[in-house]
Amino acid sequence: MVIRDDGKPIDFTFTDIEQYGNFAQIKHFDTYSQLLDSFYETRDSRERMRVKSQDLTKMLVNLSERISRKLAKQKIELKECANREQLRINGDLLQANLYRIERGASFAEVENFYDENMSLIRIKLNPAISPAANAQKYYKDYQKAKNAEHILTEQIEKGRSELEYIDSVLDTVSRAESERELAQIREELTEQGYLRKQKGKQRPQAALPPLEFTSSDGFKILVGRNNTQNDKLTLKIANKNDMWLHTKDIHGSHTVVFAEGREISDTAILEAAQLAAYYSKARESSQVPVDYTLVRYVSKPSGARPGMVIYVNNKTVYVTPKANISE
Repeated sequence: MVIRDDGKPIDFTFTDIEQYGNFAQIKHFDTYSQLLDSFYETRDSRERMRVKSQDLTKMLVNLSERISRKLAKQKIELKECANREQLRINGDLLQANLYRIERGASFAEVENFYDENMSLIRIKLNPAISPAANAQKYYKDYQKAKNAEHILTEQIEKGRSELEYIDSVLDTVSRAESERELAQIREELTEQGYLRKQKGKQRPQAALPPLEFTSSDGFKILVGRNNTQNDKLTLKIANKNDMWLHTKDIHGSHTVVFAEGREISDTAILEAAQLAAYYSKARESSQVPVDYTLVRYVSKPSGARPGMVIYVNNKTVYVTPKANISE
């Protein structure tokens, strides 16, 4: 049976296949019946997972698109606020020339004393109100734009953070391999207010442990399955002298190499980086950048969403994703 790096069976035959090279694994079976059972069971299981995650995927995609549209609109509004200083200047110029402006005029031409050349500037007026009221309206519009800029800047930052979180959950859904993993993602989204709590007593499912691997030179490596588990792995399970890894600017799992009193080897870091790249949005890519630093340099900002951390003193290694470092 021919198996892709992500575990998906893609072909089977009666003889060895060498045409895929390092891009696929070859698994042998004693009988054709065993091969066929494994091929279709694995394929059907993956299809069932795809179907079971459809509602979550659809909800998250819709939410991501809605946030993106809102952000685009807010950015346009913020750009419009950039002209607010001209509103204040218009108010100042009108205020200084009230004695020259006739009531009912639709515009006023005055010298701009903010310009070193004292050039003439034409200011639009509302003829239905007095020149003084026009000046006050420009001041009010200036203050409104100033306040809007502050609010929009905060809203845009909040929106970007939420979009990052939603996209990270989408990534974990796409990599979920069991119904228990999907259940934990649903639980996380419920705690974050994106899903309603189901009525009645729900029997809590035991949380799955992080994925566990061993480097070729004997170091234990754990990989988080979702955002909640990423937090627990990095902030509670790991020791400050352990090594933390994460794909650079790419959604993915937190990965930790446990020192356990030893100096962590370059080999362990490289193999952990291959795992971090595989359990990320870049698993189909090559030369994936993975940041690594000691756990002591990783922290969670106050109020940050699950899985979101900041880190310093990091280095970067470029690797090709690998699902099983023992091969």
